[in-house]
Amino acid sequence: MNDKWARIIGAPVIAILMQFVHDGPAAFNDWHTLLPHVGVSLTITVTIWEGIRGILVLMRRLFPRYDQTGRRLLFQTLSSLVYTYLATVSLNWVLQVVVGIVLCPQGEVWHNYLANLVPTLFVTSLYESALFFGEWKKNLQRSEALARAALQTELEALQRQLDPHFLFNSLNTLSALIDDTNAEAQRFVEQLSDVYRYVLLSRDKTTVTLSEELAFVDAYVALNKTRFRDDLLVEHHIAPGAGAGTVAPLSVQMLIENALKHNVISPENPLRVTLQAEMSPANAGYVSVANNLQPKTGLSTSTKVGLRNIIDRYRLLTQQPVEVSREAGFFTVRLPLLS
Repeated sequence: MNDKWARIIGAPVIAILMQFVHDGPAAFNDWHTLLPHVGVSLTITVTIWEGIRGILVLMRRLFPRYDQTGRRLLFQTLSSLVYTYLATVSLNWVLQVVVGIVLCPQGEVWHNYLANLVPTLFVTSLYESALFFGEWKKNLQRSEALARAALQTELEALQRQLDPHFLFNSLNTLSALIDDTNAEAQRFVEQLSDVYRYVLLSRDKTTVTLSEELAFVDAYVALNKTRFRDDLLVEHHIAPGAGAGTVAPLSVQMLIENALKHNVISPENPLRVTLQAEMSPANAGYVSVANNLQPKTGLSTSTKVGLRNIIDRYRLLTQQPVEVSREAGFFTVRLPLLS
């Protein structure tokens, strides 16, 4: 808490003002009397200021979240009132015993306590105002950052809009031009069209059903099996009902793409990818993508941009974390199934 100068300047100012309120302008006519009185007032102010400040710091640590603000203010107010009363009684006794100054006659401690609530309210208001404007500034900066990101995303989407539609339409034209006897080429073009159709349909969606994503994954895997043949083995283990769960679009496909990109695939070292969807009794679950590790050599280290992108997307969609593990020769990523 950067409040050094507020404490250095604020406490003496409050002490002088309290003395002025207590004794009036006549108190400033006699400096010999004024200085000891201001010293006592400063002692009281510093004691209350530091104590209230400590209470505020403690309460912010105990109740840091925004939804705990009401609870924090309640305990903070009660603690401040109790502390101010105890400080008033203690200071009255100490000054009377040690210095011989009687701040108030016996039985009038309550009036002195009410007077000491002024620095208590001032300090509390000062720190709460600083906290409020600090959070307001952070939220404003966060909103501006999100607005800039949304604008950039919209611009990039507009820049890319022509290419997918043009390619998709071109694939349909190419499919019509291919000889009917070339079944393999016809099937490849149709699968590529399915892939781009899904990309076009899902790019404006926040989530898609697991069934839709897996149908897209099948088309994507079929395209790659044209290249890798039996060197690429993909298995599905999908629990009943799991297909109705939702995932971020292209997230499962991106994990398979990463596996193809970063691992050796050959007849001697086939790549085995396992897709598994688990469901719990509470209808929450995970879909996992696991592959055997056989990293390519002679390439630069992966930046993990794709995986980090998936993790960031899921952080916005759910509080359940994306789980990543590398053990027993397998690389596994588990994505939460969303309701």
